[in-house]
Amino acid sequence: MSDQGQPNNSLRPRKKGYSRRGKFRRVRKNFFVAFLIDLVVILGSALALSLLIKTFLIRSFFIPSGSMLETLQIDDRIIVNQLTPALYPMERGDVVVFKDPGGWLGPDIAEPTDPVTVTVDWVLSAFGITAPDSKQHLVKRVIGVEGDRVICCDPDGLITVNGVSITEPYIAPGETPSSVEFDVKVPPNSLWVMGDNRGNSEDSRFHGDLPSKGFVSNDWVVGRAFVISWPVEHWNRLDNYPDVFKNVPDASN
Repeated sequence: MSDQGQPNNSLRPRKKGYSRRGKFRRVRKNFFVAFLIDLVVILGSALALSLLIKTFLIRSFFIPSGSMLETLQIDDRIIVNQLTPALYPMERGDVVVFKDPGGWLGPDIAEPTDPVTVTVDWVLSAFGITAPDSKQHLVKRVIGVEGDRVICCDPDGLITVNGVSITEPYIAPGETPSSVEFDVKVPPNSLWVMGDNRGNSEDSRFHGDLPSKGFVSNDWVVGRAFVISWPVEHWNRLDNYPDVFKNVPDASN
């Protein structure tokens, strides 16, 4: 039987718009998938790099109190070099961030336990956007290092380090070097620290009755703060004032 006169679908011309639309959809879908993959890789790499830097190199903290006025304002953000003191020793005059040696901060501070809040804080802190554990740390200035004898005060009301009186330009205006007398020798692997706002700083002077005896072991030190990063108008390098301590001799054994 002849098929003459029957339509031949295989020979029917295709509409041009159909193939072009299908090709466009495939290209758009592939582009979207590739974009998502690239985005995940970029975010993952950034997170890994941030965690690496935070763990071994630098960290960000905010200032929760006024104990370091006028050097540091409340809510200032600082960048901390964590290679100190692991690779580089702390020096007199350094601004140091350290964990509570025990009892300095009083009762334990309640932290959020909501899983969503904890997760968000962890992610943001990994990128350096927040510093949720700042209130668990303290920020002070190093006045004495291992072996130093630190005394308050000489006849002029100045603190002495290894027998040399020091004039401290970083102390908050109107404050005296110390209203509390003390005479201490810094033990090995430890620091004697004081806030720049001497009249409002619960520092080494006020913790002699604790197991730490007012000293901060290097084991508790997170690192040396070296710059104020936020707000922009407060941006500044944190000086350790080497001229203040330049005449102080090395500690005698």
